[in-house]
Amino acid sequence: MSETQDKPVAGNDRTAPEPHSTNAPDASEAPYKPVIAAKAAKRANASVIGMVIALVLCVLAFLPVVLMNPAPKGENFRPAVDVPAIARNAADVAGFTPVTPDTGDTFRPNYARWESGTGTGVPTWEVGYLTPKEAFIGLTQTREANPTWVLQQTGNLPVTGTRNAGGQDWELRDSGKEKRSMTLEYKGTTIILSGTANLEEFAALAAAVVKSADEAPEAGAPATTPAP
Repeated sequence: MSETQDKPVAGNDRTAPEPHSTNAPDASEAPYKPVIAAKAAKRANASVIGMVIALVLCVLAFLPVVLMNPAPKGENFRPAVDVPAIARNAADVAGFTPVTPDTGDTFRPNYARWESGTGTGVPTWEVGYLTPKEAFIGLTQTREANPTWVLQQTGNLPVTGTRNAGGQDWELRDSGKEKRSMTLEYKGTTIILSGTANLEEFAALAAAVVKSADEAPEAGAPATTPAP
C-alpha cells in the first residue's frame, strides 16, 4: 500500500455544513408590540370621551357669563372719571377751587388728580382729556407758578402769539408740528393746556375752562345752589 493512500486528500475532508445564514432578525431581537386587551381599550376610549364631554359642558356653562360681561374693546373702553368729585376733594388742600370744565361727551377725562408737588415744588391740579379727534390735552392749574416751572410744563416751546378763548387771551406756544400749549393767568391761578390736539380743540377746551373758573366759588367759600 502506498503512503499516498493513507493520507487524506486536501479538499476531500468532509465536515458538517455550516448553518445557512439569513438576514431575518432573531425572534428574541424583534421589537415588542404591546397588545391592549379589548376591555382595557374600551375603558380608555370611554375615559377620553368622558373628558371631552366634561370640557364641552364646562364651556357651555361659562359661555353665558362671558357673553353677559364682555371684555373691554381696546381703545373704545374708557374708565369713568368723576372730575367734579375729585376736584371737591382737592379743593380742601389746593387753596383754590380747581376748574372742572363741562365739555359734555366731547372731551373725555381719563385722569384727574391733585399733585402735591414733591418733585417740582409746585402743587398742581391736573386733568387729562381725550379730544373728539382722539388727540390729548392735559390741563394743569396752580397758584404757585414760576417761570422755570412754566417752561417745563410747556416743553420749552417758544411763544408764538395769543389765542382768544372764552373771552380771554391765552398765551400760545406752538412747535409747528404736533405739540402746543396755551397758558392763562386768571383769578389768582395759572392754567396751562398742553398736548397734541389741533388749535380748534384747544380753543374749545380753553373756553370751557374759563367758564368753569368764572362759576367757581372763591377758595373757602361755600358753594351756592342755583335757585329753582
